[in-house]
Amino acid sequence: MPSPRRRPGTAIRPAGDAPALMAGNLILSPLPRYAWPMSTARREASGSGRARCPRRGAFPPLGHDHARCIEDALRDARQVCEARRLRFTPLRERVLEIIWQGHRPLGAYAILGTLAGEGRAPAPPTVYRALDFLLEQGLVHRIASLNAFVGCAHPGHPGISQFLICRGCGDTAELNDAGIERAIGRSASARGFAAHHHTIEVSGLCRNCAD
Repeated sequence: MPSPRRRPGTAIRPAGDAPALMAGNLILSPLPRYAWPMSTARREASGSGRARCPRRGAFPPLGHDHARCIEDALRDARQVCEARRLRFTPLRERVLEIIWQGHRPLGAYAILGTLAGEGRAPAPPTVYRALDFLLEQGLVHRIASLNAFVGCAHPGHPGISQFLICRGCGDTAELNDAGIERAIGRSASARGFAAHHHTIEVSGLCRNCAD
């Protein structure tokens, strides 16, 4: 069933709890329904000061300068495409910019809704092709449990990712922990299995929501 179009400033709620995820011999609990979006009180908790953009892949502090995140992501994407002699079309750039509007995964229908609100009317297949391009070039990730997309913390560098998804605010952090990758590889090898790819999605509370 297609995901509903969301209102600006809100996030998509999953239709139901996702099935448990398995990676190697690790079974991860299903992701619960989220209580999105962030409350107004929490948004204003940091006052007028704005912190600098966090280290890529980390949960952002309250009031961080998210414009810096967007600028860095678009600059890196342009460099990746230029190095690979690929076209970073205006639509591809705008789709990436929409995804980087926050640190929360965003669904395709929400992206289409944002473009429609701007007076654009691209056909859904055109937007899906833009998303496919961004995925292929390592500029975004697909969060399977939410059927949504999030900006890549290390653009242009293919790798196996682990994601921490806050069930309070929806922010998502990317780990890329080599120790986790090695542990899964060893466990899989011990069972005669050659692991080629895995993505781990773990739900919980970020520091901002746990306080």
